Amino acid sequence: MSRMNRRSGARSDRTDLYSEITVKIIAELEAGRVPWVQPWGTAAAKAPLGLPKNASTGRTYSGINVLLLWGAVVERGFSGQSWLTFRQALSLGGNVRKGERGTTVVYADRFVPEDEKRRARETDEEARAIPFLKRFTVFNTDQCENLPKGAVTAAPPMPASLIEPRVEALIEATGIDFRIGGNQAFYAPAHDYVQVPPPQAYFEPINWHRTALHELGHASGAPQRLNRDLSGSFGSKKYAFEELVAEINAAFCCASLGIEPTVRHADYIGSWLDVLREDNRAIFRAASQASKAADWLLAFLSEDEERRDGEELSRDRRVA
Repeated sequence: MSRMNRRSGARSDRTDLYSEITVKIIAELEAGRVPWVQPWGTAAAKAPLGLPKNASTGRTYSGINVLLLWGAVVERGFSGQSWLTFRQALSLGGNVRKGERGTTVVYADRFVPEDEKRRARETDEEARAIPFLKRFTVFNTDQCENLPKGAVTAAPPMPASLIEPRVEALIEATGIDFRIGGNQAFYAPAHDYVQVPPPQAYFEPINWHRTALHELGHASGAPQRLNRDLSGSFGSKKYAFEELVAEINAAFCCASLGIEPTVRHADYIGSWLDVLREDNRAIFRAASQASKAADWLLAFLSEDEERRDGEELSRDRRVA
């Protein structure tokens, strides 16, 4: 096969993969199901709430892969959120059971071909990187056997109370102007503040956390933070896309913190469908930006917990 044909084939595979995943998510939305808000408390979902992890490396999956793996967990009734490639199962001393069907995840990156590097040297221009998308097959640890006990990752514990103290700590640690009051939840980009009604205004206060994390997701996109495009007016595709980012971010944060809201923010399903139907890469970009927003927010909580651990250790030493 010629180099040109190989490139054409690779581009076709990327396009097919974008379309394949986008069509699947559109079908879910059209059926009234929001793929990033899984029904963890129902009989359809045996697995506990949590972000999917690779059982070999311990790394948490991100972006579109979270949605793909959550969907597989619910659809196929897996009992956990741990995944392995075929070779990783073997490397741990186990194996994938014969006849098991894997789940597709993707890896996206960029590379610079040799001829592009040569062109850049000859013209004294910057080399152009080419994006690529590669698919991998992973298996839930339920589909494997003979794995060591430690290979199955545990989900984070559920909060002991309805109001999660770590969310309050996260809000304070971000330094974002966060106001509680009124009867509407919103982020005001022009003045850079978040406003959310008080928890007691919610029929079930646990749902306050999802709203708070949704609006903090918007705030993460401010120019001095992650610098997303927040210029979309209400009803525009830009606005719908940013709502998609904030909503998936809230789902990722809730899963990381072990918070299980009972409501689904489905007000924008129609506009999300418009965005996804027009651009088969939109859900990939939205999930990627949502992961970055969630990572940005949750990093403050990690820093705050490390600081408090340090203060406790210092205090213990003084007492000793």
